[in-house]
Amino acid sequence: MTDFHPLPSSELPATPSSGGTSLKRPGPGARSARDRRWWRRQVVNTLLMVVGVFSAGFGLESFLLPGGFLDGGVTGVSLLIVRVFGLPLPALIVVLNIPFVLMAWRQLDPGVAIRTLLGILGLALVLALIPYPIVTQDKLLISVFGGFFLGAGIGLAMRGGGVLDGTEIMAIYLSKQSSMSVGDIILVFNILIFGVAAWVLSIETALYSILAYLSAAKTIDFIIDGLEEYTGVTIVSGRSDAIRRMITEKLGRGATVYTGKRGYGTRGEQPNPVDIVFTVITRLEVSKLKAEVEQIDRQAFMVMHSVRDTKGGMIKKRPLH
Repeated sequence: MTDFHPLPSSELPATPSSGGTSLKRPGPGARSARDRRWWRRQVVNTLLMVVGVFSAGFGLESFLLPGGFLDGGVTGVSLLIVRVFGLPLPALIVVLNIPFVLMAWRQLDPGVAIRTLLGILGLALVLALIPYPIVTQDKLLISVFGGFFLGAGIGLAMRGGGVLDGTEIMAIYLSKQSSMSVGDIILVFNILIFGVAAWVLSIETALYSILAYLSAAKTIDFIIDGLEEYTGVTIVSGRSDAIRRMITEKLGRGATVYTGKRGYGTRGEQPNPVDIVFTVITRLEVSKLKAEVEQIDRQAFMVMHSVRDTKGGMIKKRPLH
């Protein structure tokens, strides 16, 4: 441990009382702009939550519930209890989700917990009060589109900072600790529920319910991660500068260049440094990039991997070529 030595008065930060210049603070205009951004973000999050609640209610009331298929998560457990004991579903959804709301308060964020509670209460009210029409009797359509609208509702609620089912809180927490997506975690949890449903109800009902959640899980991933799929490309080439210019000029994308060393060789000499180019493109541009790189350097080494989402840079600012 080092000793603490107070700064001499000549090295202390200047203050108004000592005649120095005080640190600048954000003016009223900056604070006003920040407040407007905060309120705009709250309005957008609220709209996402509201649309998510109505979409999930539509998927349940118009497709899954009339078709006799189970919902997953806490709602699925609630449906099983309703069939056994005849208790009201909206009340069960609220009561059984309370422990997960407390988990969100402790593990995630109080704001998430509050939005989650409001979303669950909203879903319970929608299920209790709004008479959604029955759209179809076809079991396959019920599974696919019921899962789609339910997954869209869950995904929109997550984009708004909350969830509509307690299992989503667990999924968000576990997705941060593992490589699994939120939809995959929800699917695994629901398969356990559907296994119980196959034993209590019927195998056919459980299978159609699993099909619905395959649709819901993919929709959740689309809503959360975005509809565009990006690919990160690392290029090792002796003509890295020409490749960089091609990426920025022909494809209109950004590129990052860093220096590395080749790792192969058997005679022990120190390999010469080589520039490595990294860029992120959409999946529609992969074939064009490969063709352009091959024209510049047929010996170039390329590594491609999936990118979940991007923020900033040029990837979302330029049209596809």
